[in-house]
Amino acid sequence: MRALISLHDRVFGALESAAPMLIPTLARVVFAGTLLVYYWNSGLTKWGTGPFNPDLGAYIQILPRQFEAAGFDPSGLGPLATPIVLLGTWAEFILPVLVVIGLFTRIAALGMIGFVIVQTWVDIVGHGVAGETIGAWFDNSPSADIVDQRAFWLFLLIVLVLRGAGPLSVDALAGRYRSADLTPASQPR
Repeated sequence: MRALISLHDRVFGALESAAPMLIPTLARVVFAGTLLVYYWNSGLTKWGTGPFNPDLGAYIQILPRQFEAAGFDPSGLGPLATPIVLLGTWAEFILPVLVVIGLFTRIAALGMIGFVIVQTWVDIVGHGVAGETIGAWFDNSPSADIVDQRAFWLFLLIVLVLRGAGPLSVDALAGRYRSADLTPASQPR
């Protein structure tokens, strides 16, 4: 029995020592595999004729009730509507890429958390998503689009906020470069 416990301790001790490297790196890989293309494609649906000219569909997706009240005319939305739509669209391209390459990862993950919260609010309040699509925790159905799936998204992003990008990232490379740059040069004798 002691041999089994010793084997257990060696195996899981080794895994525990690798956790600081594995956890954030795997979180970014899972994010890339599940959410990068999702957000990229969502951003493409909002892209108009250029980076400063959103498609009309962007207003429908981001400001649905306001756009409808304005008669589906962006000029009737007020001066903040276009900047809000542009920032939301750009965020769907920029933040996921920053997370995946591991550049400003903690800030990008915080931005994504905010984005998911706003996205959820727009889906529920703006688009009127309800019922089974929203779902509920502890309801014996783990596949609701809002509560269940987005809880996993947020957990993944929280891991990145707490742990950073890990050793295989631009952040880590920049950290090594900064450390080397801050190390005093050896003086000749």
